[in-house]
Amino acid sequence: MSATLQFFATAPRGLEELLAAELAALGAAAIKLQPSGVLFQGPLQVGYRACLWSRVAGRVLLELGRGPASDAEELYAAALAIDWARHMDRTATLAVDFTGTNAAIVHTTFGAQKVKDAVVDQLRAGTQRPSVDKLRPDLRIHVHLRKRTGPPGQAREGGRDEAVLSIDLSGESLHRRGYREEGAMAPLKENLAAAVLLRAGWPAIAAAGGPLLDPMCGSGTLLIEGAWMAGDRAPGLGREHFGFLGWRGHEPAIWAELVAEASARAAAGAAKIPDIRGYDTSGLAIAAAHRNIEQAGLRRVVHVERFALGEQLLAPAPKDRPEGASVGLVVCNPPYGARVGEGEDLRPLYRELGELLKTRHMGGAAAVLLEDRELGHAIGLRARKIYDLYNGALPVHLLLFKLEEAAIQRPRVDRPQVRSEAAEAFANRLAKNRKQLAPWAAREQISCYRVYDQDIPDYAVAVDVYGEHAHVQEYAAPKEIEAERAESRLRDVMAVVPEVLGIPRDQVHLKIRERSRGGSQYGKQAATGKLLEVREGPARFFVNLTDYLDTGLFLDHRLTRARVGQLAKGRRFLNLFAYTGSATVHAVKGGALATTTVDMSPTYTAWARKNFDLNGITGPEHRLITAECRAWMAQELRRYGLIFLDPPTFSNSKRMEDSFDLQRDHVQLIREAVRLLERGGILVFSNNNRRFRLDAEALAELAITDITRETIPRDFARNPRIHQCWQIERRG
Repeated sequence: MSATLQFFATAPRGLEELLAAELAALGAAAIKLQPSGVLFQGPLQVGYRACLWSRVAGRVLLELGRGPASDAEELYAAALAIDWARHMDRTATLAVDFTGTNAAIVHTTFGAQKVKDAVVDQLRAGTQRPSVDKLRPDLRIHVHLRKRTGPPGQAREGGRDEAVLSIDLSGESLHRRGYREEGAMAPLKENLAAAVLLRAGWPAIAAAGGPLLDPMCGSGTLLIEGAWMAGDRAPGLGREHFGFLGWRGHEPAIWAELVAEASARAAAGAAKIPDIRGYDTSGLAIAAAHRNIEQAGLRRVVHVERFALGEQLLAPAPKDRPEGASVGLVVCNPPYGARVGEGEDLRPLYRELGELLKTRHMGGAAAVLLEDRELGHAIGLRARKIYDLYNGALPVHLLLFKLEEAAIQRPRVDRPQVRSEAAEAFANRLAKNRKQLAPWAAREQISCYRVYDQDIPDYAVAVDVYGEHAHVQEYAAPKEIEAERAESRLRDVMAVVPEVLGIPRDQVHLKIRERSRGGSQYGKQAATGKLLEVREGPARFFVNLTDYLDTGLFLDHRLTRARVGQLAKGRRFLNLFAYTGSATVHAVKGGALATTTVDMSPTYTAWARKNFDLNGITGPEHRLITAECRAWMAQELRRYGLIFLDPPTFSNSKRMEDSFDLQRDHVQLIREAVRLLERGGILVFSNNNRRFRLDAEALAELAITDITRETIPRDFARNPRIHQCWQIERRG
């Protein structure tokens, strides 16, 4: 009987239950759900089946051993304790993937290097030794550093950090099925597409002969995954490489038997694939879909054609499907973005999708994957189920619909265009706030401030005064408020604001603000290039009220900037993720000896230069650098007396090698910033992520003071969670 082995399969967050169900069907035992994955046991054959058949998993790891890893020496010893000769030849290639950090192992690259050193040192014989191949090694080793929790009575041992050492049987992520052309734009990963179809009940619909339609199919991922699922084709059957192929413990006979079984099932299932169609308005997308479908062996099975949504509404039903026949499942992944994103209002597109569902596909089911849950209201259908998922690091929502009359949301009839009682209440509150705040702003020499911030729940907007201009930001309306009602409220706002504030209508600028996403505040919405000068105490700044979601000046950080100015006297100042350099201006006004301002965006470093010029900041002692902050920090040799660190919540810019997630990466980021402090230096760390939790325990070597309350300005008192702020110094 084959030995029972310990495995761990990774999965995108939110898909652990689906993965567990898959593994159970494949014969796995002792299944235990974990964050972003599933632990399970079984013989080697079960691990192979997971690599071949799992539609949801990212990687399948086979555990080799574990050991204490509180520091680099213990980590090295834990890796050295494994008999690597059982798993690889001396001349083989290897790669080490490392996750997790602790107080002693602060970089994953360093952790990976220590494990690699242990393997090489153990296997070295004369001039023969393993070498590194990061792309396709003979053996890919995975190490996870985690907090170990022991049973009662073992408190000392249980509290030590532990390294779990495994080999990656998959070799590369299992979402790479082998049919997608390299370099093609692929916003939807294959395993997430499969999860969408599983959640929507596609296997049962397909088994009953129901068709599949994607009206915005892009490069065809949902269609291909749906066809393979309906045809009982293993998603790993077309892959050329798996990580176990170069492993000494590989059992070729077992694998060959599983592949033969999968090939027979695919051949038998091909005749069971129902009608699968896709349409898209982009000719480039359809061309990419054709290539992917061909590569997936589905050229005569999956049909794609260039049709916009509006054309699909008017087009006759396919000849092989009777007029009015319902589609079993309509599934799509529409364009992402805020309600006004990249200068485009996406609500009409979603309304059009809703019309297509209601007029052509009643009686079936639908699944829509979207980033902005509020856009789902524009579809005009009541979702029967909503799942929160992740596309990479991006939160997304899966809305499932039963296409029936009871699900249709009927819009209300517009009332006469007169100021309602609610609009009158909004006007009164706005006037009251302006009366209280305007004298204070004048005394403080502030020309831009917040005059209204969702004071009345029905009017979910923020209104900021910028001199003789107003900047209105509409937040996502509460979920209990219907979309049509929210739009009516916004019309009220745009009528009331100029009247109450005495500002010309053409100087009231509207933006639609949604929950913050990686890089969203930098998305361009217009191209006027029009700059407006504003004042903040001793400093002056240029703002842009039309071209970007944010204006170039975060008003809630006004007191934070003032604090930076007070702390900067006689110090060298570093501004990281500097945006338009406003904190640097205050540092110079406060008496900084020299400044360095770093931001990745050329647009914002150029904007910072304009702000410097406006405030007379010149000379070589004031450096302005366009660079990715973390990469720049790693190379910087200078030390600073004061650092301001205000990173984004998430970023995956093309200018970065890796994505940045504030919650995940903040401990390492803060340590890297503290490294640049001179003795007695101060780090001011701030962010606007309301869900952020500072891991003070992991930063126990630092003295951390929460200064959030002291940095919330008077005009943001109603919304004290707008940001969080800490002052950080080395202990001793």
